[in-house]
Amino acid sequence: MITKLFSRLMGRDADREALLPLYRAIVSAARLPVWYRAGKVPDTMDGRFDMIAAILSLVLLRLEREGPQTNPAAARLTETFVDDMDGQLRQEGIGDIVVGKHVGRMMGALGGRLGAFREGLAPGGELDGAIARNLLRETNPDPGAVLVLRDGLISLSAALDATPVNELLDGAWRS
Repeated sequence: MITKLFSRLMGRDADREALLPLYRAIVSAARLPVWYRAGKVPDTMDGRFDMIAAILSLVLLRLEREGPQTNPAAARLTETFVDDMDGQLRQEGIGDIVVGKHVGRMMGALGGRLGAFREGLAPGGELDGAIARNLLRETNPDPGAVLVLRDGLISLSAALDATPVNELLDGAWRS
């Protein structure tokens, strides 16, 4: 019984470890200067969170389109995100008592972005509003910034779709 539990837990760790290259690629893509310079996403902790959550959402939506066989990978990737955000909050000095509340809000924000980008990227979807609300947090954003972000997200989504899932899970996508 204990051996079975231990092997299941170790298997989960190994699964999450295998997804680290993908998570690192997501974070790396979220750190591209174009998002913050031309796209005018605020280069703050919140802005960087917004970009990581946006790109993670695109990856999760790509995995979702692959079917239920990728659900475990999507769950492990989300767990990696939560662990990373937990660590970032602690590094900023947020204590144990409130970290859980912050992480809960972040998970809610990630869920909101999944829905917003799922709808925005669908045929006839309204991506500009999702960008304004979730990345720029403005009601009347700079149209040039919205265009940069829209084009970048659509291009990234297309690259994710063009990448075979096994390559994507290894942390590589085609541009």
